[in-house]
Amino acid sequence: MLSILRRSKKKDELLVNPVAVKTDLEQFLADDKGTYEALRQTLFLDPRKPEASSSEIAEKAKKAEKDKDPLVVTQLYEEAGSLAIYEGDAEKVEEYFSKAQKMSPNRKYPILKNPEKAVAKAQEYYKKYLKT
Repeated sequence: MLSILRRSKKKDELLVNPVAVKTDLEQFLADDKGTYEALRQTLFLDPRKPEASSSEIAEKAKKAEKDKDPLVVTQLYEEAGSLAIYEGDAEKVEEYFSKAQKMSPNRKYPILKNPEKAVAKAQEYYKKYLKT
């Protein structure tokens, strides 16, 4: 019985100190939490082979708006915005994520606070971490 209690205590000790592993993006933006928050849910980590451009995806979103399916429209604008980040186009990033937010008003996009800075940091990240 005593050995069972000792094993249980050892298991508890193992669970107490988990090691937090930071992603490349977290490490890259360690000194800029605002930009990290803006990019962590919107940045494609490896968008080198997109099936379409951000403009093409946005056109699909415009067509989907006529079907009045806000979930599909929101997802398409988010995808277009993420591709625009990769393309380095801050104006399109702002446009597409603004439209996504309009379709889903309860969802907030921190990237809209400063899209120019977020896109610039994303471009630095891509240059550093993407090997072509």
